[in-house]
Amino acid sequence: MTLLIAVVSMLLGLIFGFAIAFCRIYRIPLLNKLSVLYVSFIRGTPLLVQLYVSFYGIPLLFEFANKNFAWNLQSVNISPLIYALTAFTANTAAYQSEIIRAAINSTNLGQMEAAYSVGMTTAQALIRIILPQALIVAIPNLGNTFIGLIKGTSLAFSVKVIEIMAVAKIIAGDGYRFLEMYLDAAIIYWIICLTLEKLLAILEKRLRRYESKVNLS
Repeated sequence: MTLLIAVVSMLLGLIFGFAIAFCRIYRIPLLNKLSVLYVSFIRGTPLLVQLYVSFYGIPLLFEFANKNFAWNLQSVNISPLIYALTAFTANTAAYQSEIIRAAINSTNLGQMEAAYSVGMTTAQALIRIILPQALIVAIPNLGNTFIGLIKGTSLAFSVKVIEIMAVAKIIAGDGYRFLEMYLDAAIIYWIICLTLEKLLAILEKRLRRYESKVNLS
């Protein structure tokens, strides 16, 4: 459950993060200001508060939709996992958008003009030239965000999701072995994060090697 929340939230957050980053880079009217406000709000409020807003806000949103649009949405049928995924996706999207925006801005913008000169569209230039370079810059920070997200899933128990920390609390409550259970949970988190650190280091090393070959050519 911990990995499910982290992986799904990371992937969805990456999609929304790209959208937010492009809104800010190209200063799309209205969307740019909304994006700035959104990122500021998410980064300025605790993740636990965002989980509670999702947990209590989504049912109210359903009630509003049922009342004003004659829908028949039942909040009692919503899995607690949905609340957690909504909050974690919203949270990580804000942070990833800043990482992506900084990575894209770090590339030489003159390459866009060169791409236009050979007949490429903006989308083609981004996909073929800018984004591959930005990805190499963004990978370390995206990896840190993913590791932080895994540790952040320990708060999911606050919205009734049973993950690593929740299981530790339940078992500890049954046998009053709180220290042992929390140490076990800490070791599990540590092993997961250590494995991810190694995998990300290998990925970054391969990307850097590719970057070196491109620069030499």
